[in-house]
Amino acid sequence: MTTLQSAPATAALSPAPPARRSPGLLKRLAGRSTGGLVRLGLLIIALFWMVPTLGLLVSSLRKPLDIQASGWWSIFTAPASLTLHNYTSLLANPAISRSVANSIMITVPATLLVVIIGALAAYIFAWVEFPGRDVVFLIVVGLLVVPIQVALIPVTDLFAKVGIFGSIASVVLFHVAFGLPFAIFLLRNFFAQIPQELLEAARLDGAGELRLFTRVVLPLGGPAIASLAIFQFLWVWNDMLVALIFANSSAAPLTVALTEQTRQFGTNIDVLSSGAFLSMIIPLVVFFAFQRQFVSGLTAGALK
Repeated sequence: MTTLQSAPATAALSPAPPARRSPGLLKRLAGRSTGGLVRLGLLIIALFWMVPTLGLLVSSLRKPLDIQASGWWSIFTAPASLTLHNYTSLLANPAISRSVANSIMITVPATLLVVIIGALAAYIFAWVEFPGRDVVFLIVVGLLVVPIQVALIPVTDLFAKVGIFGSIASVVLFHVAFGLPFAIFLLRNFFAQIPQELLEAARLDGAGELRLFTRVVLPLGGPAIASLAIFQFLWVWNDMLVALIFANSSAAPLTVALTEQTRQFGTNIDVLSSGAFLSMIIPLVVFFAFQRQFVSGLTAGALK
């Protein structure tokens, strides 16, 4: 009897559990952040963000008289008026077709050289010991803050003395010189995060520095290299200042050619819209192609 009577008394004296508080407004919003409502909102924002691009695409597929008569949104009531005549006329222009080839001949070498030289230099700064390594790396990082406008006149004089001013090689060399500091800074910080034990194990297996760089560092550095290639390609392809100064009329890229078209024909929106969309679609194709390499590089680095 004593034991049975003491149990309820003990239960009565024990404190009651605290009442659960209802989650606040911020917590409820955070809990719904992964729901369909937020995804719908992001989709709507993305659609609004794509409206100018859609308008540029539709304008590039319309006739000049239709562009002057109504807005691009009127195409939804008359979709049969779309035509590829603007693109055929644009590519039939020798200046435009030559400028597209010049853009490719400028952008591809400038991107490849920056990636290759930057990766080699980043590996040296990250894993090769030599006197003054940190000082030299700080100098390279300091070059990031140097604007290109400071070097335009001295480099122009240098290229004129060498005899390459006005050629594609002058534009490529200028982009490579100003793209290397960022490439070395980006890749060096990524390569430095590779476990040292992995490199030491490869050295014990007899791997030299070159084989270590190509077989170990480059596969693990795939994400950073893909990102650098995307950035460099977009910077060089969309550049107009450097090409406008260092390239003559026969070596001018697409950005300069479109600028000259604007000066010649002030209201030719059909030529400018198709040329602008052509100038935009090529970097997009390159971006999505490198995006696949970026994802594969992430997976390879995780597996290793």
